Amino acid sequence: MEIHVLFGRHIRFLRQRAGLTQEKLAEAVRLSPVSISNIERGLYAPAFHRLPELARALGVTIHELFTFKEAGR
Repeated sequence: MEIHVLFGRHIRFLRQRAGLTQEKLAEAVRLSPVSISNIERGLYAPAFHRLPELARALGVTIHELFTFKEAGR
């Protein structure tokens, strides 16, 4: 399976776990809801510099943050 698809599923899981809609997550990280949808569907991954911002918005732990950053590479 393509890395972007796995990464997108991970983002969707974390977003749902955080109780966020795509719109709320998009607002928190200054992306469009369409961009969040595209990321979750595995069409592309966000720019690497966006990962810490996404992690904060999704409320990931330190351990998850490391895994999250590695998944985005």
